[in-house]
Amino acid sequence: QVQLVESGGGLVQAGGSLRLSCAASGRTFSSFAMGWFRQAPGKGREFVAAISWSGDTTYYDSVKGRFTISRDNAKNTVYLQMNSLKPEDTAVYYCAAVVVGYLPRGGDEYDYWGQGTQVTVSS
Repeated sequence: QVQLVESGGGLVQAGGSLRLSCAASGRTFSSFAMGWFRQAPGKGREFVAAISWSGDTTYYDSVKGRFTISRDNAKNTVYLQMNSLKPEDTAVYYCAAVVVGYLPRGGDEYDYWGQGTQVTVSS
């Protein structure tokens, strides 16, 4: 079993920055592909970014150039640095994990999920 705990959410003004963290426990973190997803009120879950066990990354088009996903295998943690935040980035952000050798972008490809952290961007 794998436990994922997100932190770092909060309220920020448009144009500001936040860094989300996701701490993993329970299995060898370095073997996981990790993803970030978000869900805004009244909308479906949306892919944000993913990082493979080897450090390859992929992003949703609307966050490219603003968000950066990274991982620290020594700390069993994945990060999402979010810059130039916009009100439309407001959502609950979730991290997810799966043991695969590619970069999953679909939520149903992930096996483990955190509880989520709220990000609110005011205009």
